[in-house]
This record gives sequence, structure tokens and C-alpha cells, in this order.
Amino acid sequence: MRYFLQLSFKGTGYHGWQEQSNSRDTIQEICNNALTKILKHPVKLAGAGRTDTGVHAETFFAHFDSSIETLAEDKDKCLHKFNSVTPFTIAFQDILKVKPDAHARFDATSRTYRYDIYTQKNPFLYNNALFFPYPLDIDKMNNACATLKQYKDFSSFKKTNSNTKTDYCIIQSAEWVMIGDKLSFTITADRFLRNMVRAIVGTMLNVGNGKYSHKDFCRIIENKNRSHAGASVAACGLYLTSIEYPPEIFIP
Repeated sequence: MRYFLQLSFKGTGYHGWQEQSNSRDTIQEICNNALTKILKHPVKLAGAGRTDTGVHAETFFAHFDSSIETLAEDKDKCLHKFNSVTPFTIAFQDILKVKPDAHARFDATSRTYRYDIYTQKNPFLYNNALFFPYPLDIDKMNNACATLKQYKDFSSFKKTNSNTKTDYCIIQSAEWVMIGDKLSFTITADRFLRNMVRAIVGTMLNVGNGKYSHKDFCRIIENKNRSHAGASVAACGLYLTSIEYPPEIFIP
């Protein structure tokens, strides 16, 4: 039986989701060990994607196979056991039955990220958002958001030397919103390149503070050269907030 596991995690102190040969501090390895311990058989989770070191996830999905056919029916008991053997920075929320060929990464139809910035010193947001106490023109930044949806090739914002079959992404929505002294950027797309959101945010901050004009922003995208874009912002402010799947992959 194949299952989707829904979880959330705070990325501080972890080397991202994906298991690595040179690091034991990954979300995937900790979760694999937890499920293997509870289910009494080897578990190898396949995640919805990799997250960089320090990036958080309010919603994340991974799939795994098990010979136990009642995990979804006994989800409350299973989730309690899973959560009892993982750190407080990782939490399991749901177990869902899916079709045998369902894939947490390749079946996702969209993902949504949020990047949080705080403009006034706040100890409770330290390591949870980026401190940026400088003036920003939010209207100019939202004009840049509207421009993003006019393009598909975002190679200007991908991590240098990252190998991808295509640099094309379809941006469905993007917006900056200011609430009090907290500024949030939310973006939804069918897929994202590695480091893409953090590079976009860094570039848009340069638009907001007047370093780049709107024409500069367009030119950066069209040049398809990472060195022309702004610096990537810190991982601490980035959250994966939502992943959407077609309903037909789930088994009621």
C-alpha cells in the first residue's frame, strides 16, 4: 500500500529535507528512522522536493510504501507514535492512502512559498524571518510581481551550476503584503528552480529600495544570467506553505 505522509518542520539546524551522505542532520533521515522504528520495516520516504538548509515547511508531503494496509484507518494512533520519536521541530499531521503509482514530487500541480521579513527589531522573529530595517516601495515590488507572470524562463534566479531539464516555470500568483511591521511575499507556481524564491526576493528588495528599476528587473529575467540578479536572501525567512495534488490520486 502506498501512503502520503503530511508533515511540517522548522528547518533551523537541519541541512534541508534531502538525505545526504555527509550529514545526518536532514529531515528525511530523521523521518525515515522514525517510521522504520514504529512500523518495524524499512521505510524510505520520497519527498515532494528538496528544501535548502534552514528552510521551513508549514506543509510538506512525502510518500512511502508499507505492507500494513490499515495505517490510514489507524492514523491517530500512528501519528501519535510517529510524533513521539521525532524532535519538536518535526510534526506529522496526516496519513493518506493513494494510488500505487502516486508520487509526492511528480504529481504535485502547484507549490506555494512565503518569505517573511520584519522591519522592526523583534526577538521572537529572529531565525524565523529576515530583519530588513530599510525603506521599501511595496507598490514597485508588486509591479515586479505582476511582471513575473509574463515570463516562463527563470534561469536568472536558479542556483549556479544546478542541473535541471528545463528552467521553465509557470507563476500563478505573486504578491507582497505588509501587516504591521511584518512584510510577506507569497508566490505560487507549478514548479520552482533551486534557490529561485530566495533569489527573486533578493532581487525584488533591490527594486523596492530603488537600486533596480522596473526595466532593470525585466532585463535581469531576460538576460538569463544568475550573476545579474540580486543576492539570495537568508533561508530563515522561507516557508513552503502549500502543495496541491489532483484529487484522483487519493483513495477515499
